[in-house]
Amino acid sequence: MKLITLLMLSAGILTPGLTLATTPIETTTAISTSNSKQSTKQLAAPVKVTTVEGITEYKLANGMRVVLFPDASKPTLTTNLVYMVGSRHENYGETGMAHLLEHLLFKPSANFGIKKGTKSPVEVLNATGAEFNGTTWYDRTNYYATFPANEDNLKQMLAMEADRMINAAIDQNDLWNPKTQKGEMTVVRNEFEIGESDPIGVTTERIQAVAYDWHNYGKSTIGARSDIEQVNIPRLRAFYKKYYQPDNAILMIAGKFDDAKILKQVNELFGRIPKPNRVIDPTYTTEPTQDGERSVTVRRTGGTQFVGAGYHMAPSAHIDSAALGLLANILTSAPSGRLHKALVETKLATAVNYNTVSNLEPSYGIFGAIVPKENNLDAAQEALLKVLENLKTAPITQEELDRAKQAARKQIQLALNDTAQLTIALTESMAAGDWRLFFIERDQIEKMTVKDVQAAAEKYLKATNRTLGRFIPTDTADRTEVPSTPDILKLVKDYKGQAVVEQGEAFDPSPANIEKRTQRSNLSNGMKLALLPKKTKGATVSVSLRLRMGSEASLQGKAEIGQFTASLLNKGTDRLSRQEIKDSFDKLNAQVTIGGNAEGITANITTTRDKLAAAIDLLAEVLKKPSFPSSEFEELKLAIVGRIEQSIPEPQAQASNAMARLTDATPAGHVLHVNTLPEQVLAAKTVKLEDVKAFHQQYFGADSASFSAVGDFDPTSLKAQLASLFGDWKAKQTYTRIARQIKAVAGEKLVLNTPDKASSFLLAIHPVAIKDDAEVHPALLMANHMLGGGALRSRLADRIRQKEGLSYGVGSFLNVPSQDPSGMWAAYALSAPQNTAKVEAALREEVQKAVTEGFTEAELIEAKKGWKQAEEVGRTQDASLAAQLSNYLAINRTMKFDQDFEAKVAALTVAQVNQALRQLIKPENISVINAGDQAKISK
Repeated sequence: MKLITLLMLSAGILTPGLTLATTPIETTTAISTSNSKQSTKQLAAPVKVTTVEGITEYKLANGMRVVLFPDASKPTLTTNLVYMVGSRHENYGETGMAHLLEHLLFKPSANFGIKKGTKSPVEVLNATGAEFNGTTWYDRTNYYATFPANEDNLKQMLAMEADRMINAAIDQNDLWNPKTQKGEMTVVRNEFEIGESDPIGVTTERIQAVAYDWHNYGKSTIGARSDIEQVNIPRLRAFYKKYYQPDNAILMIAGKFDDAKILKQVNELFGRIPKPNRVIDPTYTTEPTQDGERSVTVRRTGGTQFVGAGYHMAPSAHIDSAALGLLANILTSAPSGRLHKALVETKLATAVNYNTVSNLEPSYGIFGAIVPKENNLDAAQEALLKVLENLKTAPITQEELDRAKQAARKQIQLALNDTAQLTIALTESMAAGDWRLFFIERDQIEKMTVKDVQAAAEKYLKATNRTLGRFIPTDTADRTEVPSTPDILKLVKDYKGQAVVEQGEAFDPSPANIEKRTQRSNLSNGMKLALLPKKTKGATVSVSLRLRMGSEASLQGKAEIGQFTASLLNKGTDRLSRQEIKDSFDKLNAQVTIGGNAEGITANITTTRDKLAAAIDLLAEVLKKPSFPSSEFEELKLAIVGRIEQSIPEPQAQASNAMARLTDATPAGHVLHVNTLPEQVLAAKTVKLEDVKAFHQQYFGADSASFSAVGDFDPTSLKAQLASLFGDWKAKQTYTRIARQIKAVAGEKLVLNTPDKASSFLLAIHPVAIKDDAEVHPALLMANHMLGGGALRSRLADRIRQKEGLSYGVGSFLNVPSQDPSGMWAAYALSAPQNTAKVEAALREEVQKAVTEGFTEAELIEAKKGWKQAEEVGRTQDASLAAQLSNYLAINRTMKFDQDFEAKVAALTVAQVNQALRQLIKPENISVINAGDQAKISK
């Protein structure tokens, strides 16, 4: 569970899983089982288990649990099938098996891909235009998808999940074919190699490995390279048959549906799968109490240093876990966090972080600090440990606890207002023992006292329970006895929860309806507005404000100054400090992002109807009256320099920078000019605070701004508020749009050396001189979708990932701007350095084949369907829609463009698509950038 850190830091703890994307299909096949009598006999009705805050759990006769989240406010469905198996269940020689099995579940099963005329799981998932993924962690594996809500999509999605629950092939040739020397094993191995290229990630893995003597929580979910390469297929099948069964699974379904109808459908599909005779015995390995400091040192190439301190902690269902989550926020949150003040504000480090996971059994947490190369690592370590392990002499205050609780409230409310994301978030509560633990910990957080948090700090954060980068013996044992998992059934029994979140309207996300519902107007100073009021779940509303500024001449030499200005806006105003700004937004349950550069600022807010006016008032203060504190300026400079330095040794950063520079048509000093990474470090170091203040005075104003709002709000009062706040705010410097240019490079080849990196990165690029309203654009878009934009279901993915097994991540993208003919097509692939040449050869062959032979009618039909449904899903995201409407205001575009574009895509012929590719992409003109360990590549 670890609710606070799960919600606030989920990006830092994502499991190595099979990352998937979108494309097309349509197959419905009834599953078959080995028990023919089971298929025809009368099924017992599902039994209701409990209802909490609008979420209801049922249990089928075979033991499978079904959790339903009805939400009619969005025309989408989310299915999330969780199996209670992860790396904790792996035995000797089986590390990584749960994760490898997750990959193989996307291969053909009996009735999906193997049976003639049927589609594979990947094809079914891509067909819906869904956002989908499969992930593996210590205690669970899950498969989820969000897709347009219609009976056909749901029917085939459920049929596919039921079939691969018991009918997956787990075929040796899918895993590794000795004859062809290809298979999914090498893809997973490449994923392992990608992780090995992250020195900070590897260091945190080593800390956890040293901290555990026996328990599998000390092993990375990705597994050992040797186990990945030598996995035994009979053991893998046995693992699958043992754990992939209905009595070990929980199916969550959220979105727009009829409860009774969908429950009957689930029972018909899954209820006929027999309950197995085997019994899954609980794991019983208990980690002994740590009896002294432990240490580990990792020596690898990298741009920055890192020091981390890890501690054994309570299992997620234990009440101590809630206290520890609040404690982590108190220690690491910027700018008030104690570690932030002790390390970042003093310039000992550029950033601090905290990593923990949701565990059924006693857990683990790691506090860390990123330290510049030139800084003293010992000094940073000393400061880190002083804060963590001296809390007894510097007790937690009520103010700190209140702030942490409010931050948690905001994140919890945001999760509750987004049903699809809540469905996926509850996966971690299931991993901890039960989905209701999410709500129980929320309630525990509200009841938490300073005494509770202080007691948890003193109990867990002490030297004898610590693993660090250094070992220091002690004469006096001071051990932490970690509590065992409580009786979860007793904990959740009769739990009713709080009131159900307010529901929204059933909104049609078609371009025509969005256009019909959108209200546009202008303020007296020229600021443009696009307002789309509608009822939403939880009365949420998303707004997007874009300030445009300057001209090509006036912004000469000011690129870095503009970036610093944007980053410093929320660090203090004439009235409020950085912490007060953060606290105020948190109290408004407002998710706020402010960013940009010298050309403009984008500010986004997601909050609720009753808090919107106050949130916009505060945003206006931040934008119009920043104080630019010198301490915050120096802290930001160190952080920016640190981030760039950290990226310098990395293959992806090197290749991406090289691509931008290769196609850059601007001279040095131009606001759009791309510097090398070392040049960016030097440029950041030369920015002065007085330059930032002058930039704000000269360039900021709303006369060329655009504002949009999507969600639950009153348009009349909002327009009046915007007119009052921004109607007379004008910039001293006139705004003139800067045209985009792209250098017409062709046939270039760049080789970049990134020593000691286990993964390499390949980029293939080709300029395309068109705008997005070009007649040929829809056809080229579909060509790219089939070539590499369709993720796992595309020519490049089929060849390089699926067939050759050379890359974990491969694909292509098409970037075509709206106002200037400066588009670009690019393809990318991650691989082991020794496979880079093979990847490049395969990529070139597939592009040449597509240009020479063209695509088929069948490919185009599926590409159209998948692309269209992905567009539909995208328009259900209010924040994204608000940003789109705001951007459209600047170019005088309405949603009619999207409607017409979809019609053009629908009318395309395969001949038009093939002609567009031949016209605009010349294989001989493709430029290639290869970044990796050249010593390994040359072998």
